[in-house]
Amino acid sequence: MKIRRALVSVSNKSGLTAFARELRSMGVEIISTGGTEKRLREEGIEVTSISEVTGFPELLGGRVKTLHPHIHAALLADRSRPEHMMELKQLGIEPIDLLVVNLYPFAETIARPETTLEEAVEQIDIGGVALIRAAAKNFQSVAVVTNPKRYPAVLKELRENGGALSLETRRELAAEAFRHTSHYDAAIYAYLARSMEEFPDNLALVLHKVMDLRYGENPHQKAALYREVGAPQDSLVFAEQLWGKELSFNNVLDLDAAWCLVREFRRPGVALIKHNNPCGAAEAESLTDAYERAYECDPVSAFGCVVALNRPLDEETAARITETFVEAVIAPAVPESSLRILSRKQDLRVLQLPMQETAFNPLKDLKRVGGGLLVQDYDDVIEELGQVAFVGERRPDTSTWRDLEFAWRVAKHVRSNAIVVAREGATVGIGAGQMSRLDATRIALMKAGGKARGSVLASDAFFPFPDAVELAAEAGVKAFMQPGGSLRDEEVFEVVKKRGLIMVLTGRRHFRH
Repeated sequence: MKIRRALVSVSNKSGLTAFARELRSMGVEIISTGGTEKRLREEGIEVTSISEVTGFPELLGGRVKTLHPHIHAALLADRSRPEHMMELKQLGIEPIDLLVVNLYPFAETIARPETTLEEAVEQIDIGGVALIRAAAKNFQSVAVVTNPKRYPAVLKELRENGGALSLETRRELAAEAFRHTSHYDAAIYAYLARSMEEFPDNLALVLHKVMDLRYGENPHQKAALYREVGAPQDSLVFAEQLWGKELSFNNVLDLDAAWCLVREFRRPGVALIKHNNPCGAAEAESLTDAYERAYECDPVSAFGCVVALNRPLDEETAARITETFVEAVIAPAVPESSLRILSRKQDLRVLQLPMQETAFNPLKDLKRVGGGLLVQDYDDVIEELGQVAFVGERRPDTSTWRDLEFAWRVAKHVRSNAIVVAREGATVGIGAGQMSRLDATRIALMKAGGKARGSVLASDAFFPFPDAVELAAEAGVKAFMQPGGSLRDEEVFEVVKKRGLIMVLTGRRHFRH
């Protein structure tokens, strides 16, 4: 099918000028609208205004411009049916052979936290979707291009085939067009229904591919990273990689875990993640001090870890990081001077991602099971711990309370069963992912060694028996924070009172399976 007449109306104008100029060089008439028409005229490309075709001006501030029989009949007419072509001729309608349209940036608009409902609604494309569906339905007679990345291939085929596109190509483009509109509609539905249907009967997910990954959890597994429409701007999927080789599946998982943890800290903070668990975390007055104290928690496990920082990465901290093997580093900003230091390590991946003070995640946490998904709210509530209960008469002083709060925040990001031992704003021992809370406590205390004396301990869930508390008390732990709620709470509380310990009950559990 030879292309003689094209309608071009795009929001994403990437590659537009070169594409349109070559179409004109092939003798293709170009009809255009609004901003697209203005851009092409500025570039010296001859175009026909949509108003010349419809006989109507653009209406309602551009809301109505292509919704007209002279446009839709020109797209929907089946060239193989003589009665269709006769009807077009009688009405003076000339067929359109190629539609080049992409839609208003709805997903990009709602990703900005400051976007209002009114602004989002204005990015709901009506005419563009109708055009795409019309042309895609009639792919036997019309070609539709919705992706600017397709321009070079389309032009190549036109050049090689005397200005024609094959039926196979038109069908492929139509399928891509319907994918484009279905994702677009799903994004709008997800946004508008968010406050009405928390867990709808039919869950529509809209995901855009960010990149192919080196491999999956293992080298024989292929993998890719996708971004969900509506993700907050400080989500990991928006991170910019400044240095290093391609990311793997496991790199992304660990970077996300590290980023989520380090966002919990108010002071300069660092998180070291290994196999999706913290192997060290700390807050301090300086980023370098925080890094060193986090590293000291478990230097053996820190080998090959991922490092996240909640402040711009300074040169001193960058130099310290390069003293051991690290898989990846992420920070809100990485100045050029610090990047030069990190780039001495060829295998180190360096990413930056601006951090928002009050980030809100409107999305749901998804976990795949055989044949489906588990869907839940994210456990991203940052607790102020104003409503807590105490066991016995003892109360934590200011420094102990600060350590308890720090350990509690870290425990939320440790695989359950989770035990975190901390002192002076740094972890000194972490027990993660054990089937027994007693074993998790043993591991955390083993890692802490002598640093357990005078420390505090946070548990992501209640102590089912007093044994773990007794073990920690023997090692010198002075204060505990846990949700409470065990059938044997009173036995646990008895140990606390008898030994003169401090125990804070939060009433909230933080399992991370």
